[in-house]
Amino acid sequence: MQELKDSIRDIADFPKKGIIFKDITTLLADPRAFHRMIDLIAHRYIGMNIQQVVGVEARGFILGAALAYKLGTGITLVRKPGKLPFTTVSKTYDLEYGTDTLEIHKDAFKPGDRVLIADDLLATGGTVAAVYDLVTGLGAEVVECAFMAELEFLNGRKRLPAGKTFSLMQF
Repeated sequence: MQELKDSIRDIADFPKKGIIFKDITTLLADPRAFHRMIDLIAHRYIGMNIQQVVGVEARGFILGAALAYKLGTGITLVRKPGKLPFTTVSKTYDLEYGTDTLEIHKDAFKPGDRVLIADDLLATGGTVAAVYDLVTGLGAEVVECAFMAELEFLNGRKRLPAGKTFSLMQF
């Protein structure tokens, strides 16, 4: 696991002074690290009868698509408003400084579909909590929310139901 952590670059003072940004593009660009990360996460869900992986805009699309391929499922995209072509449902949620909105196609799931939500990083949890609400609001069952990495000091997992969060790496 340390090898994967070491493949993530720290960027000081981005996007603003005082923040150390975890730049995952270095892990994604390293074929060995990328394959290992996807294999480790996917292995957890083999045999769990997952029908769809949900990828959260934007880096969650990368993780979600690779996981869907490994698990033999489809991928459903959660996007910012106006980016999906069919009828959508939306969820507005609070950010540190304001609000944001996400959308999903209203016909993304059949009732009772078992869904894995995938994103690159769990920070404060606001985005994934909104996605969780969108998915369950459409009648699907969230098996778990899977993250490549988690910033534990931000306590994002507290925004999700107990036992519904997995992160491969913790910082």
